[in-house]
Amino acid sequence: MAKITYIEHNGTEHVVDVPNGLTVMEGARDNNIPGIEADCGGACACSTCHVYVHPDWISKLPEIDPMEEDMLEFAYQPDPERSRLTCQLKVTDALDGLVVQMPEKQI
Repeated sequence: MAKITYIEHNGTEHVVDVPNGLTVMEGARDNNIPGIEADCGGACACSTCHVYVHPDWISKLPEIDPMEEDMLEFAYQPDPERSRLTCQLKVTDALDGLVVQMPEKQI
């Protein structure tokens, strides 16, 4: 289980425990965190679960794959360093303490 902090665009923080094996997107969905829409249900076929990863965590995450990179081109104001799709981030103990911030909107 990992404790993940989701920060809404307005600064509201939600700290939740997400079981290993789920994705960061599923953790948001299961805990009713606003700001992550996940329209495709985690198939990496949209960009509506886009977040900005806290700078301390960028190097600790798995490399971005080409499919995710392509989908991020459709995200609202993607950041080449910090943007990730939460459907592609599988929760493990190594993600305990992860902090992500939602963009102003999802598209």
